[in-house]
Amino acid sequence: MPRRTSPHLQRVTVHGHRRAYVRMGSGPVVLLLHGLGCDHTTWVPVMESLARTHTVIAPDLLGHGSSDKPRADYSVGGYANGMRDLLTVLGVDSATVVGHSFGGGVAMQFAYQYPERTERLVLVGSGGLGPDVSPAIRAITTPGFHQVMGLLAAPGLRHAATATMRLLARSRMSQVRDLGEVADIYDSFKDPRTRAAIRHVVRAVVDWRGQIVTMADRAYLTEAMPMCVIWGADDMVIPVSHASNASALAPSARIEIVPNAGHFPHRDHPERFVKIVRDFMRSTEPSRYDRERWRQLLDEGASVPSVHAEAGESPLAPVHSVRRASSA
Repeated sequence: MPRRTSPHLQRVTVHGHRRAYVRMGSGPVVLLLHGLGCDHTTWVPVMESLARTHTVIAPDLLGHGSSDKPRADYSVGGYANGMRDLLTVLGVDSATVVGHSFGGGVAMQFAYQYPERTERLVLVGSGGLGPDVSPAIRAITTPGFHQVMGLLAAPGLRHAATATMRLLARSRMSQVRDLGEVADIYDSFKDPRTRAAIRHVVRAVVDWRGQIVTMADRAYLTEAMPMCVIWGADDMVIPVSHASNASALAPSARIEIVPNAGHFPHRDHPERFVKIVRDFMRSTEPSRYDRERWRQLLDEGASVPSVHAEAGESPLAPVHSVRRASSA
């Protein structure tokens, strides 16, 4: 299936770089942050429904989609800064931040750097909760990736590979359900600027042993902020066991495991996803930044052990201990 584009795409220039984004709806703001190699269109199945009750802002992160792809800072902290500046330009003071995969890492970093601008945190199949990650993502960090992908992105091979992936994805088997999105990412690699940007992003957060950026040492700060973690039960990119890590690190977080969903639960079951997010926002009060409370939490520090030690270690909590999302 070809990548869907939104008729609402707008652009604004920040620090000399063009940023593309969708803004729709009215009410409290929800900021949707996509994952590695994706863009705002990954949220198309849920945007209109969320926009019935909220203002939805879904940007293309720098180096992705229709945003510019400069030689720039592609670190998680750099992206968090970029989201602060985009919201500032758009006149938004605070938002519920929803991040998928790599976008979840950006969302966590945004909440850490700018707690006064983060009302709630929603992590979807998020990075930053354990070391494990798919071999395909680790491969991006290897020498020669840019050159090899240049060859694999040649038109004939790329068209054949993406067509096969999309055909397999239609089978809805759990092992291949995410291949439709993977095909879109693969197709975007025809642009050498995109390949270069993705390589910089991955090298900032992953090495040959897995993820190197973690929220484990700062998860205790979520005591002062409502957090919801959503995971597809059949996620083949980042293991669903990482949801249990989140449960152990942030006991007050709401954990939802979506059955019959892969790495993109918002696309596999959009109605269920919207119901979870809307119920979470309805049942929690927006975080109000309290400097003294934040200082107290930092002073007390974390009391839970890190989940980010060696790849292959057992999760801190069994996955059956978290809640499974009911059908919409």
